[in-house]
Amino acid sequence: MEQTIINALKKLHPDVDYTTEVRLVDDGILDSMDIVLLVTALNTAFGITIPAVDILPDNFNSVEALVALVERLDDV
Repeated sequence: MEQTIINALKKLHPDVDYTTEVRLVDDGILDSMDIVLLVTALNTAFGITIPAVDILPDNFNSVEALVALVERLDDV
């Protein structure tokens, strides 16, 4: 799962070290268009639906946060 998320992120910004970055949104690495594209990619890759209420900076600031989001939604 983690590698799938990293691969989706690398399509957006291949120059970022996603294994160490923990402020993807807060530092402006991901913008609103990136998040829309990422939500679409994750929905498709994992067969989930990320609702608007979960599109918060804290859920998109790191790979770890994204893994937790996908795992939580996958259990629903």
